[in-house]
Amino acid sequence: MPRPPGRVYVLGRDGTDLPRDETDSDCDDGTGSEEVGDRDDDPPPHTARIGSFLARDGSAGAPVGVDLDRPHAGVVFGKRGTGKSYTLGVLAEEIADADGVVPVVVDPMGVFGGLEAAGGRVVDPAVRPASIPPSTWPDLLGLDPASGPGSLVWRVVADAVDGGSSPSLAALREAVTAADAPAETRRAAANHLRLAASWGVFDADAPPVASLAADGDPAVLDLAGVPDAAASAVVRAVARGLYDARIDGDLPRLPWLLVDEAHAFFDGIAEPALRTLLTRGRAPGVSLVCATQRPAALPSVAVSQSDLLVSHRLTAGRDVDRLAEAEATYLAGDLASRLPEGVGEALVVDDATETAHTVRIRERRTPHEGESPRASRLSDAERR
Repeated sequence: MPRPPGRVYVLGRDGTDLPRDETDSDCDDGTGSEEVGDRDDDPPPHTARIGSFLARDGSAGAPVGVDLDRPHAGVVFGKRGTGKSYTLGVLAEEIADADGVVPVVVDPMGVFGGLEAAGGRVVDPAVRPASIPPSTWPDLLGLDPASGPGSLVWRVVADAVDGGSSPSLAALREAVTAADAPAETRRAAANHLRLAASWGVFDADAPPVASLAADGDPAVLDLAGVPDAAASAVVRAVARGLYDARIDGDLPRLPWLLVDEAHAFFDGIAEPALRTLLTRGRAPGVSLVCATQRPAALPSVAVSQSDLLVSHRLTAGRDVDRLAEAEATYLAGDLASRLPEGVGEALVVDDATETAHTVRIRERRTPHEGESPRASRLSDAERR
């Protein structure tokens, strides 16, 4: 049946989740998606307006939203240049505008600074050394946990944390120097802690992670230029910190952790914390959205635990195979064959409504800084 103009189709939300005044049983488009709202510019509460359906003739159909009322796990796929980071930015804008939720963006490429125009702030990453479990420190520093230096670092951090303090790296080095261990072991452990200090992301007096989500405005963790190990430490601390803050009742809003280039963080010490959000984050109300141009580099659990999948164009065989893992019995046909070709177009698989849709992502309201530079533009500027 024709879609009435000005109605918003909400993905990730089935009719049973809605208060009675938000449901509209007469507005089903035949796809199973919930259709609510009175005007094109007036989406229902707790809904992220991400774009519109893409008709077969290329025209824009009814507006499409994503549910923000409940926590979700999602993935955004797309080869370079197809709009993956752009889509993540659209979602961040919408979350920032909604009540009761807050976006925290992991920005490894330095492309989300435009969210400052939506009241956001770009944050230089700083986490407390105590936010990294003692058993993880040897891996973080590239040490064998069973080696002398690795076991010494583990023991020193554990002693400091068990004492209830928030130790600095300088204090940990002092403890290593004073430890009852061979001089060579103490020297190696101290040198690795000195390397960690050079990363500039550890601060014993750093604000608690919950402060990133305290005011409801977007927080962008600028990890551009940060060493891989240090970036993984920050993501681990933030992911686990948001989870614990919700468990402890220290965070009244529901945080959405949006991670760009997420494949880089599933191959390191951040993986356990991200996996916790995927498998257990819904209970305390923490959402996780992982965006990547390399779906094959994500663990299978990232796809299997996601109730919302957004895929821009993919061409690499391994990445298409990972997309195929999302195919469910309610989907007819091959998902890979349904991927759109155009930039800014995406296939959205919605587990809540057991449907798949082709969507054109709306334009950003804040500047997008992820566009690749072009030599032609530089030469034009020089001629001026």
